[in-house]
Amino acid sequence: MTEAVQGVTGSRVQWPAVRPEVVAEVVAGLSARLQKRLDGAAAKLAERPVERTGEDWRIAVDEETELVLHAPGGVVATSGDVRCGCLLAPACVHRAAAVTVCPLADGEPSEQVEPAPAEGEPPTSAPTAALPDAPHDAPHDDDPAAGALGAAERAAVDLLHRVAAAALAAGVGGAGAVLQAELLRAAHRARLAGLHRPAAAAVAVVTRIRAARSGEPDHRLADLVAGLRELLGLSTALSAAAAADTAGPGVAALRGTARQVYTAAGGLRLYGLFSEPVLTATHAGVLTWAVDAGGGLHTMAEIMPHTDAAAAAPQAVGAGNRAVRSGDAMLSHREFTRAGLAVQGATRSVAGRLGAGASVRAVRAAGAAWTAEPAARLWAEPPAAQVARALGAAALPPEVRPAGGELLFLDVTLLGAVPHGPGGEPSLLADCGGVVVALRAAHDHPGLAHRGNLALLATAPGLRLRVIGRLERSARPELRLLAVGEPPSAQPPEDRAPEDRAPEERAPEAPVLALPADRAGRVNLGLERLQTADLALPPREAVPPLAALPAGPLPPSTPVHLLSRRVEQAVTGGRAVLALGTGAARGDRARLRSAGLATGAALLEGLLGAAVDQPRDVFGRVVADDHDAFAAAWLAAAWYEEELASALCATAWTQEVPGNRL
Repeated sequence: MTEAVQGVTGSRVQWPAVRPEVVAEVVAGLSARLQKRLDGAAAKLAERPVERTGEDWRIAVDEETELVLHAPGGVVATSGDVRCGCLLAPACVHRAAAVTVCPLADGEPSEQVEPAPAEGEPPTSAPTAALPDAPHDAPHDDDPAAGALGAAERAAVDLLHRVAAAALAAGVGGAGAVLQAELLRAAHRARLAGLHRPAAAAVAVVTRIRAARSGEPDHRLADLVAGLRELLGLSTALSAAAAADTAGPGVAALRGTARQVYTAAGGLRLYGLFSEPVLTATHAGVLTWAVDAGGGLHTMAEIMPHTDAAAAAPQAVGAGNRAVRSGDAMLSHREFTRAGLAVQGATRSVAGRLGAGASVRAVRAAGAAWTAEPAARLWAEPPAAQVARALGAAALPPEVRPAGGELLFLDVTLLGAVPHGPGGEPSLLADCGGVVVALRAAHDHPGLAHRGNLALLATAPGLRLRVIGRLERSARPELRLLAVGEPPSAQPPEDRAPEDRAPEERAPEAPVLALPADRAGRVNLGLERLQTADLALPPREAVPPLAALPAGPLPPSTPVHLLSRRVEQAVTGGRAVLALGTGAARGDRARLRSAGLATGAALLEGLLGAAVDQPRDVFGRVVADDHDAFAAAWLAAAWYEEELASALCATAWTQEVPGNRL
C-alpha cells in the first residue's frame, strides 16, 4: 500500500524519525565542500513530496534520482537505511539532507526494565509505551556508575562541552546542520561512555534548535535556553568532578542511566484522577494519573510513535479510549479517571510510572470523588506550599524528581476574561484564596480541547471549581489547566426535573457545573469538550462584571527581564550579536543595581565583557577560540536568572504581594 504525503514545510513530523548517531555518521561522511551546501540542500529537500510504501519513505530528488529511507517502526536505525541513487552516494549531500530533515528519535532503543519475576512466575514484559524524555533512575551508592570519571568519560565530557559552547556562541542562526551533527556525535560518544543524562540533554538541544530554525509552532525560546543551561551545567559539573577526581552518588546522578528501572510495589489500591493528551514531534498518546490510598501519585501511559502531524492530535485523543495496560482490567484511560483499580504484583519506576508486566494482576474497582479521601488530601495542602513544592521539584534532576511534583491542586472561583499580551488575547482570571491566578490552556494545539474549554469557562464568572494544573513559572500567578471538577460544597443535582421545581429553584444564584452523571463531577480538559449545557448559569444581571471586582495596585516590578533578554539574545543571535549591544546595556546594568540586583548587574557585565573579549591576531582579526569563557559567563547569568525567576514566582503566590489580593 502506497501513501503519498505532502512536503514538510513548517513541520518535519511526516518524515520518519532518525537515530541521532545516524545523523552524526552520515553528515561526517560529507566533504567540506558539501557540508557548506548542506543547509540549502535540506531546505530544498524538505519541499519535495514524500511517498510511503510500507516501511520505506521515497523522495524523488529529481527526475533521475530517488532517495529511500528504510524505517522499521518509523525510525531510521542505521546509516545503511538511507539510500540514494545518485553517483556520489553514499557520500552525497542528499543522504545528509534527508537525515537533517527527519525528526530525531526520542530516548534510547530500550529505556525500561522491569524487575525479574519471582520463582515460578511468568516473565514480565516491559511496558510498550514509553513517554519521550522519560526520567532516568538514580543509581545506588554501590553502583559502579558512582565511581570517578574514567579517561573515556573525561574525553566525552570535554568534547560535549566544547561543541555545546560552540553552539551557544553561534546562536540559532549559526547552528546549522553541520554543527548540529557535531553535537549529536558528541552526544553519541557520551552515551557510549555511559554519560546518558548529558547525552539526552544534547539531543534535546538539537531538537529545539531545529524547531527554532524551522519556525515550528510549538517552539519556545525558554525551552531552548533551559536545554542549553542544563547541557552546559552538566558538562561543567562533570568537568569539575573529573578535575577533582571525585566519586559518589552526586557524580552518578550527573551521569544518569540508560534505562528506567521498575521495582516491585506490591499491592496497590488506585483511584483515577485525570488524563492528559501528550504530543511531541514523534509521539502522541495519553498520560493518566492516579492516587493510591496513601496519597501517592502514579501514572499510566498509552503513547505511540506517529509520522503525520495531522494525525497526531486525533491519535492523542483516541488514546484516551484505549484500554489501560494493567493486568486484566477492562477499562479505558478515560473510564479509569472516574474509576479505580486493585492491583497485585505492581511495579513502579522512580518517576511514578506503573509497569504492565505479565505478572501484574488488576481488577476494576470503585473510584473516589475529588472531594473524598484519598484524593481530597491533595487539595488540603496550602497553595503557597504547593508552589514551593513544584518549584523545588523542577530544580531536581529528573532521576530523583517525585511523581506529580509539578502539579497543583487548587480550589478557585472564576473571575472572567481580560485582554492579555501584545495581541490582546483573552486571559481567564480566577480567585484562589484571595490570590488572583491567570488560567492558561495546557496545550495550544487546535486539535485538542484545551482552548475551547477555557473559552467556555470564561463565560461563567463566579463559577467555583476544583482544578488540577501545572505551575507556569511567572512573576504573576499562572496555571496551565489540565482538569476541572466540582468544588467540595457543590450539591448533587436533584432528581426533580427543572419544570417541577419552584421558580426560585430553577436558576442558580451563581454558575455551577451541571455535568452528566457519567462524568463523575470532573472533566479532562484536553480530551473532553465542555458543552454549554454543562454550565448552569444564573441570570446575567445577577453576576457582577469583572470591572466591578476590587483590585489592588500592581506589584512592584523587578527588572529581571533586563538580564533574561540578554541571556536569550545570546541563544538566538550568538556571541557576535550580543557583543554589538554592549554600549546599550549600560542603562540595564544601572537599573539592575538600583533595583537591588547588584549580582545580576555584575553577571550581565561579565556576560557582555566575555562576548566582546575575543582573541585577535597581529592584524586585529578575530581568531577562533573555544568560547569557554563566554559559555561560563552565560551559564552563570542563566542560572542566576533561573533562581531569581523561581523566587519571584514563589513570592507571587503569596497574599502579601500588592496586586495579588482581591
